[in-house]
Amino acid sequence: MTTRILPAVGDIDAARSVTTLLSQLPDAEPATPVGDSTQLIDTLARLAGEALDELPEVVLVHERIGPVPALELIREVSLRFPSVGVVLITADASPNLFADAMDSGARGLVTLPLSYEELANRVQAAAQWSAGVRRHLTSGNDVFTGPGGTVVTVTGAKGGVGATVTAIQLALAAQASGNTVALVDMDLQTGDIASFLDVQFRRSLVDLALITDISPRVLSDAVFSHSTGLALLLAPGEGERGEEVSDRSARQIVSALRTRYEIVVIDCGGQMNGANAAAVEMADVAVLVTTPDVVAVRGAKRVVRMWERLQIRKAEETVTLVNRFTRNTEIQPPLIQKITGTRVASAAVPANFKELQASIDSGRLHELDAKSTVKQALWGLAGELGIVKESATGKKSGGALAKRNSGAFKNDRGSIGRPRRRRDGSGRGPGDSEGTR
Repeated sequence: MTTRILPAVGDIDAARSVTTLLSQLPDAEPATPVGDSTQLIDTLARLAGEALDELPEVVLVHERIGPVPALELIREVSLRFPSVGVVLITADASPNLFADAMDSGARGLVTLPLSYEELANRVQAAAQWSAGVRRHLTSGNDVFTGPGGTVVTVTGAKGGVGATVTAIQLALAAQASGNTVALVDMDLQTGDIASFLDVQFRRSLVDLALITDISPRVLSDAVFSHSTGLALLLAPGEGERGEEVSDRSARQIVSALRTRYEIVVIDCGGQMNGANAAAVEMADVAVLVTTPDVVAVRGAKRVVRMWERLQIRKAEETVTLVNRFTRNTEIQPPLIQKITGTRVASAAVPANFKELQASIDSGRLHELDAKSTVKQALWGLAGELGIVKESATGKKSGGALAKRNSGAFKNDRGSIGRPRRRRDGSGRGPGDSEGTR
């Protein structure tokens, strides 16, 4: 039986050494090494999207892989692709590291400098384990399967620019088109999704924070099934408990959600912490919401620069949504695009809070009138981001504004295309008059 092996090694010399040894293993089929954690996840997601059998049996993760630390990367691979055996390559053979690697989901550990015999034994053991798991998966047991859904994060340039309303409407648009959708409130201290949707539920993200193995049953216990069909994972009622959700637990939670839902929309609020920074880094699409005023645009620029400094996300991989837009404002979307270096969504959200006020005050934002220009703009954005399915007629289910290919952005960070320009060259779509609050 041929064993397919995918090395994840950032250092060129180390990658060459690993590839040379792997080529000597009997019945081994080593793939070209990937250089970072993002490339590894994207490669596995692409292969799993073709067929489960296309996944390699073994993945080798070097200890110096980045930007995601090796142990966290192993945990994410184990959660999203449970049929892949992961082996850690490290110079540290201490019992503590071995225990941490096993807890993260590794099936073995190979020490540096590499030896043929040790590498062969670990690869063979991981491959045998992988074959057993694949037989287990085909028996229909209750485990996570598949390449995972699309993760969309929505972040505010500052508080009060409309990130929560945007996240809710994007999730509703995706759900209305036939996707299974999870809406996550990762604004851990001041999250308001429960208030906007009139929900009272005692479980929250915190209940998953300390769990090392999130099974489908554990996840379903923490999720609230809303009347709209959305699966809600809410922020804690006590804001101080938000500190219990670390970046590591956030990665695990997001990984578990994306293996169970086709679309995962995460409201990251207007303040960054380790947890929602990890979510932005893992996202397939990151939306940054701003209003066309100096303070908010400066805030958007500050957020984008911070993401770049921390290597969370590049500016060109971020989509900026202009909310509360009016034609007579001095700050227009092209200027915001130039200032932030991001790609501005083609349709701005009109400044028409009167349409929203009754729904927000009653906690029934999901019942917003379909004729609302704000709703039309946000559902159009959902189509632009590719999170709505096509109907039988080939048109988007998200409404007349949603005209882009729904699969264009899946597992492809930063691939938002150029805005569709109108004949007047403005680059803005319909509904460019007034936005959410």
